[in-house]
Amino acid sequence: MKLGLVTYNIAASWDVPTLIAKCRELGYGAVELRTTHAHGVEPALGPAQRAEVRARFKDSGVTLWGLGSVCEYDSPDPAELRRQMDTTREFIRLAADVGAAGVKVRPNKLHAAAGVPAAKTLEQIGRSFAACGRFATEHGVELWMEVHGRETCLPANMRAIMDACDCPACGLCWNSNPPEVDADGSILKSFALLKPWIRSCHINELADARYPWRQLFALLRSAGYDRWTLAEIQGNAEPERLLRYYKRLWEELQPAGE
Repeated sequence: MKLGLVTYNIAASWDVPTLIAKCRELGYGAVELRTTHAHGVEPALGPAQRAEVRARFKDSGVTLWGLGSVCEYDSPDPAELRRQMDTTREFIRLAADVGAAGVKVRPNKLHAAAGVPAAKTLEQIGRSFAACGRFATEHGVELWMEVHGRETCLPANMRAIMDACDCPACGLCWNSNPPEVDADGSILKSFALLKPWIRSCHINELADARYPWRQLFALLRSAGYDRWTLAEIQGNAEPERLLRYYKRLWEELQPAGE
């Protein structure tokens, strides 16, 4: 299990050369580039620009882990759903060109107030995710659905999405959300529901004792997870200083014997 960084929000103002330099300096081995930020790695890039991004990361010691899109598949409007899926395909092509391992998408909301049953929306999200996942397979890229959205982030709802998906290229990005924590302070039940699909992982405020970070890391280890845990934290007036402290805390929270 390794430590990386999401550009949302701590590194939102860093371009690609700065990101690479800062990650090397501070000990962060990978980045997920969240869309709209200063890195500028977006589907509008041309072939030469894509090749330049790929070259900058190659042999830099920093892995371009993923592209953090905001694509979502819950809309009851067929035209909007098609647009979101088409945008996902654009990000998949971009990921393949720049050498990213995967693309992050997300569920966002249910539409019960509009008369759409929750089960129907969850199934639509899962089936749309699978269709985009098959396209990702053709391009050698993984697709990760962030555990996201006020209602959709509930582990039971995410499980329903993945049960409807059934595509090997599709996995989950664990998002370290408060609803995963039971009344007894454990995430054991939530983790068990989603464990088979965890391919990426966002972590946030490690100093917040309300979330069982040590248990999460132990569960990831026991599941054989050897990928990135990506710091997705708020901006700070002294980002380098904060990220140094964050790394030390991440190291201290590792399971005993690691």
